[in-house]
Amino acid sequence: MEPQPKEFGQFDYIIVGGGSAGCVLANRLSAKGDRRVLLLEAGGSDNWIWFHVPVGYLFAIGNPRADWMFQTAPEAGLGGRRLTYPRGKVIGGSSAINAMIYMRGQAADYDGWRGRGLAGWGWDDVLPYFLKMEDHVRPPDAFHRSGGEWHVDYPRVRWELLDRIQDAAESIGIPKVDDFNTGDNSGSGYFQVNQKRGRRWSAARGFLKPALRRANLHLEKDAHVERIVTDGDHRATGVVFSKGQERFFARANAEVILAAGAVGSPQILELSGIGQPDRLHELGIAVVHAAAGVGENLQDHLQLRPIFKVAGVRTLNEDYHRVWKRCLMAMQYALRRTGPLTMAPSQLGIFAHSSSDYATPNLQFHIQPLSLDKFGEAPHRFPAFTMSVCNLRPASRGSIHASSTDPHAKPDIRPNYLSADEDMRVAVDSIRLARKLADASPLARFSPEEFKPGAHLTSDDELVAAAGDIGTTIFHPVGTAKMGVDGDPMAVLDHRLRVRGIERLRVVDASAMPAITSGNTNSPTMMIAEKAAEMIVADQK
Repeated sequence: MEPQPKEFGQFDYIIVGGGSAGCVLANRLSAKGDRRVLLLEAGGSDNWIWFHVPVGYLFAIGNPRADWMFQTAPEAGLGGRRLTYPRGKVIGGSSAINAMIYMRGQAADYDGWRGRGLAGWGWDDVLPYFLKMEDHVRPPDAFHRSGGEWHVDYPRVRWELLDRIQDAAESIGIPKVDDFNTGDNSGSGYFQVNQKRGRRWSAARGFLKPALRRANLHLEKDAHVERIVTDGDHRATGVVFSKGQERFFARANAEVILAAGAVGSPQILELSGIGQPDRLHELGIAVVHAAAGVGENLQDHLQLRPIFKVAGVRTLNEDYHRVWKRCLMAMQYALRRTGPLTMAPSQLGIFAHSSSDYATPNLQFHIQPLSLDKFGEAPHRFPAFTMSVCNLRPASRGSIHASSTDPHAKPDIRPNYLSADEDMRVAVDSIRLARKLADASPLARFSPEEFKPGAHLTSDDELVAAAGDIGTTIFHPVGTAKMGVDGDPMAVLDHRLRVRGIERLRVVDASAMPAITSGNTNSPTMMIAEKAAEMIVADQK
């Protein structure tokens, strides 16, 4: 029998997870000095240069110092391949290693949530929370504000190739736009990024570090939560966590708030006896509360990565493989905080329709002036660009579940990509639209030549198989503890993010989304935390 954990102390709020949502919650809930807040983060400090230089994602993803190094189970839709499934292992979570793209999604996404019966989650409801946290470089208007903690800037480098791709999109009817964040993200434009003066602006940098000056906020790093403790009345009373070889119990007088992300939160719920009874019994975990939806409803954006070789135009591929160019890039960054080292993984975005069946854009292109076999590897030695495209509203659903009673064991991740017929059809149309863009006249002088998946693949069946070969996650898992209305058997949470059946316990992260947003999911997750903090304080009163 394991020894009893040591008493760690009493707090009003215990936040499990110091990632994007957790940093926002820690800041907001500790704003009044009479509330004691404990933030538990299983990762470490962001005291590594590649957490701050924007191009550092190339070195962080796939590095156990920065990444939890998760993998999916073999995916039938991807030819049986296992995918790496990066998640940030540091304060700030995945905002410390992600693409830095500031994207809210479409108004229709949130109106769709409200249409499911989730009061208070429509576009007009959530926009004020995006605005509250925003510190945008552009002048304030109806859609942007300055003075918040979440800094938004424009890219500090441009590429002729990307400008011409934008011309190509315009030539086939996709207009140029200067802002994807007004509720309608149709068109092409350069992404806005979470950077400040050429440095990554993570949730830890914006929200957590300023708040750590407060005496009522305590951060514990390298603290791995094992389970949530509940009493006989189905109330969360605290958490058990380990730190090194020691185990501790921290008591929550008001609430425990899970913010461990779409991968971590369902695993912790299950380890705490909250989930599907049959699954818990198989693991040898006593059932505290039956909740069929825990770990289900996983949605993720599968990105297909067509690559085109080019000639007569600069790409990052050749710059990377020339030592003097790399030295020049380093000097440019050191002296002016500009140039390729400030690059997000993608600079140019295109939102388009795969067919006329969709009222709003259902595709997002991330255009990159480089190509590589996978993140973490060097770019190819020939000049090329990548026209990554993802289905914004996948019909396929997967799952994430605990694989063991060991809280340090990696969870079982099964995205189930391309399992729905609709997703296969959209994948085929996506590749064909990418080819249409590459064939447009503004790019003719660069002689684009399809490298992947290969121009010889033309039939629907061939392109579905090709999508499985070149598809990979774009790192947007959501939905594994979704909000839902009374009567929805798969709804883990109510519309105020409270775990159904367990008092004083909430889940506040991307796992709460009932349906994935139409774009990058980091800022929507932080919006959820911003709104949740207000609800938590209101409910406590």
